Amino acid sequence: MKVIPLLLLFSSALLHKPVTPLFDGRTFAGWVGDTSLTWRVENGALVGGSLTRFVPHNEFLSTQKTYGNFVLKLKMKLEGTGFVNAGIQFRSQRAQNPAYEMIGYQADMGDNYWGCLYDETRRNKVLAGPDPSVMKRLVRTNDWNEYEIRCEGPRIRLYLNGTLTVDYTEPDVNIPQTGLIALQIHGGGKAQVQYKDVMIEEL
Repeated sequence: MKVIPLLLLFSSALLHKPVTPLFDGRTFAGWVGDTSLTWRVENGALVGGSLTRFVPHNEFLSTQKTYGNFVLKLKMKLEGTGFVNAGIQFRSQRAQNPAYEMIGYQADMGDNYWGCLYDETRRNKVLAGPDPSVMKRLVRTNDWNEYEIRCEGPRIRLYLNGTLTVDYTEPDVNIPQTGLIALQIHGGGKAQVQYKDVMIEEL
């Protein structure tokens, strides 16, 4: 009688793929985007934007592979002047007009946006987010922060520095539950974002 639960537990564990890096710390292998002007690799991080040059519009560095259900963990550091904002796209696709945009969910970052779930291009609004007082307490300004994005079916959870900030269930059955993962630097300021330790566990 004790063998069956153990077998079921073992079988369930096999359904999950191991935690794997999406970024090798050295190259753009597996990623596509503007790697001539906007994105570069420095000190083991994917770096977008500039602290000295105005970023004219959004730019995204995206995976070549699509993902559906997963747990994504990564660290990021956002700095700059003017409109300083960035984000992590997921279950997303590249737009056609303009081609530099993306369509889909975003774990947002920047003043008044940290810890929020934004719908980029599609609905153009914050779908859910933490109380501003919680947001202010969690964020390490001009320093490294950590996001965890958990997608399971229509349910999306965001954790900022270990604290749950969003628990959202998508009510629209027509919204895709698979897509690209991408890293954003927002236009509108002299801003720079760094991403490192990008790890994913597919569920």
